[in-house]
Amino acid sequence: MATRIMVSASTGAMNALLGKLTTLMGEEFSKLKNLRKEVKFISDELGSMKGTLEMLGDVDNLDPQTERWRDTLREMSYDIEDIIDDFMHHIGEKSKNRWFARKIARLLKEFRARYRIANRIKEIKALVLETSARRQRYKFDIPSSSDVSIDPRLATLYENAANLVGVQAPMHEIISWVNDKEKQLKVASVVGFGGLGKTTLVNEVSRSLKGDFHCRAFVSVSQKPDITKLIHSLLSELRSETSSQICEFSVLLNTLREYLRHKRYLIIIDDIWNADVWRVIKCFFPENGLGSRVIATTRIQDVAKACSSHHRDYILNMKPLSNKDSRRLFFSRIFGLEEACPHHLRDISLEILRKCGGLPLAIISISSMLASEGTQQKERWEHVRDSLSSGTNLTLDGVRQILKLSYIDLPCHLKTCLLYLGMYPEDYTIERSNLERQWIAEGFITEENGQDGAEAAKKYFNEMVNRSLIQPVEFDSKGSVTRCKVHDMMLDLILHKSKKENFLTIIDDPQSITRMDYKPRRLSIRLDVGSNGRTILPRNISMSHVRTVMFFGRSQNTPPLSEFKFLRVLFFDLDHATVDLIGLCKLYQLRYLWISCFCSYQLPTQIRVLQQLQTLDLVSCSSVPSDIVYLAGLVHLNVDAWLPNGIGNLKSLQHLCRFDILVNSLYNIRSLRELTNLRYLIISCDYYAEDMDSRMDALRSSLESLCSLQCLFISLTGFIDGLVPLSPPLAPYRLERLIVSWKCRFSRVPSWMGELCNLRELQCTFCELLNDGVGILAELLFLTDLDLKVGRSIGEPIIISGEGAFPALKRFKLRLSRASYLTFQAGAMPKLEMLKLMFNARAPEQNRIAPTGIEHLLALEELHAEIDCDGIRESEKSSVESGLMSAINMHRNRPRVIIDLWDNN
Repeated sequence: MATRIMVSASTGAMNALLGKLTTLMGEEFSKLKNLRKEVKFISDELGSMKGTLEMLGDVDNLDPQTERWRDTLREMSYDIEDIIDDFMHHIGEKSKNRWFARKIARLLKEFRARYRIANRIKEIKALVLETSARRQRYKFDIPSSSDVSIDPRLATLYENAANLVGVQAPMHEIISWVNDKEKQLKVASVVGFGGLGKTTLVNEVSRSLKGDFHCRAFVSVSQKPDITKLIHSLLSELRSETSSQICEFSVLLNTLREYLRHKRYLIIIDDIWNADVWRVIKCFFPENGLGSRVIATTRIQDVAKACSSHHRDYILNMKPLSNKDSRRLFFSRIFGLEEACPHHLRDISLEILRKCGGLPLAIISISSMLASEGTQQKERWEHVRDSLSSGTNLTLDGVRQILKLSYIDLPCHLKTCLLYLGMYPEDYTIERSNLERQWIAEGFITEENGQDGAEAAKKYFNEMVNRSLIQPVEFDSKGSVTRCKVHDMMLDLILHKSKKENFLTIIDDPQSITRMDYKPRRLSIRLDVGSNGRTILPRNISMSHVRTVMFFGRSQNTPPLSEFKFLRVLFFDLDHATVDLIGLCKLYQLRYLWISCFCSYQLPTQIRVLQQLQTLDLVSCSSVPSDIVYLAGLVHLNVDAWLPNGIGNLKSLQHLCRFDILVNSLYNIRSLRELTNLRYLIISCDYYAEDMDSRMDALRSSLESLCSLQCLFISLTGFIDGLVPLSPPLAPYRLERLIVSWKCRFSRVPSWMGELCNLRELQCTFCELLNDGVGILAELLFLTDLDLKVGRSIGEPIIISGEGAFPALKRFKLRLSRASYLTFQAGAMPKLEMLKLMFNARAPEQNRIAPTGIEHLLALEELHAEIDCDGIRESEKSSVESGLMSAINMHRNRPRVIIDLWDNN
């Protein structure tokens, strides 16, 4: 079952609020009959309003009155939740506290408590009645969300072919695929972010191949397609005739298939949004052995894979334009030639192009706008440049209208998660783990029916990557994105939508702070102020309703935390700033705290009051309060400090980094075994102590109990053979990543490594690597990344045997004394794509510098060699390169070769 979103851009805090009202109507409150009656009335009213908010959330263009009422209702939900949170806090409510009911019963006997409760409920009811009455007074109409406007991409179908830039290479690639000798039906998918030119590309391909097919057709698929109408459109295009006759789906389908049965056809299906829709559409096309082709475009990778699912099919990933093509497209539309651009506009033009990020749609829209204005005033061009990231220039609606299609298609929870990306500055590299934890802390994602919130967050993130809404920057060994960016044009849309929804507020200059005339819910503060500067908050606006605050830049001062009463997320990424954490313990709703390593700060001496805290990420923290062990809800803990005794109390902990077995007590090392939910663990120790043997014994015993552990990083000094046995059934059998730093090493490959059946990534050092050790690692069925360093060699060749050795391995890095000791046999590493070798070129074995059998690595795409040539004459270095090239030239795929020669001179 999907995770229910508690807080969203469209409904505000309405879902969370209704859940808390249910608590207020619980058994103990039922003793106050009038109170319970009032709460039920409020709950019923808000339930109806919630449904209205959900309907309005799907409507893009509202009349001003309805829009104001919607905004008022959404903001009211936040205010009421704050009232209830404040009330529960004062009566001592703690999550999952078994004494809560008894405390409520005791407090309800007190006149003052009953009076306070009654006043709070009266305050809430007044808000609800006023908002409800306003709707009745003005008789708001809720428009239908099914209205469809003309797709603005339609104009690209009629673009002059002479003006097309950057499509020649992909066009030739598709045409070559279309014209091969294959007679069976084939499907090509063109996938990429909206505005990259997919429609233009496939339309031009269709035009170019006009005489090569008996019939052609080009149809676009809407986000909610009517399949019957789609077939009707196809028939009309193919037969160049229209018919008003209404037929059943089955009749139309048979008619279409019969028409195509004996013809070589080329069909373009543009903008498919759903794989299930494709599964129906593919039934349109009969296999007739005439070399027919179907080309589909989509913004979603999973849909592309569904369309092109057979081995003979093809997927083309559209990429942004190169800098050269971007300049050519931009300048040709305004000045005819780049050389004709006035000197005073050239630098600004290049800045505008950089912000467009190679997106043809953006470049065309902006260049057309500037060309139509016919102005060469530098101030106007500067305004356009600045507006590309500010989201305030409505003349950019042409770009937004196209990007908005991707946004409108999103379900409510993904819209909310996407808008949150606007909290980060332009071109900021966003850590996936931070983003997902912030979503959870904000209430965008919650656990429900046993579903893990972290897993749901990963799913949401992957879906946004899949839809090309965010740009991957870095991947892990499983191919998952670990860091991302937001395209500038998508960020423009995000900020535009966020402003309309009062979802977030950006403060990027001191003057903007004083101009706010509304309650900010999320603040992204980006002030670069000198050491004597001060971040000033407006005195006329309460900050108590803010839920997230993020600080970026070089500001040396931060506002008092006591201003932010209901804060959930607190994020500091400041450059060498001092962060004032006085007042931190007043943030009783705080769930997430992250401070960069460039900040200096001092934690309060006690933080156990922060019972909602889930993430405490303080990389440069040198000490933590002793009562941190009472934060029962803590899930992620990242500190480089001694931890007080009692960490076994942190039963919810899933991530712990880093845990120093020398700094921490022996008692705490033993207590690690109690953290059975732990998934990610970094163990460190910089030097040996007298009692190291007992500490290692305790560590080994604890590791054997961590049954949920997936990632283990070990950074110790010296030999770590003492960690054995680390094997099932005692070991963390779910272990997927084992990273051992280069400063610690195993004598040989331990036998227990072969029992880590789920291992996907392994990095470690062995004093020697023998073939029996290779055999142990070769049987790991899911291992995709292997990074080994061999300390010394006794002259025995390392043989990677065939017959299924390393069946899943894709990336192999090996540091050894001589590459000539390495041999690959036929059938070994059948999926290996990248081989990186680091070795010494001195005294090659029998004048051979390269491994034997590289040609047997059938999937190899890249060979990267780092060769130590210290002590080798310059004349001999060329023979080192030629030896490697001779070996790689025997490979039928001719992989890409990167050779780095280095020495100490």
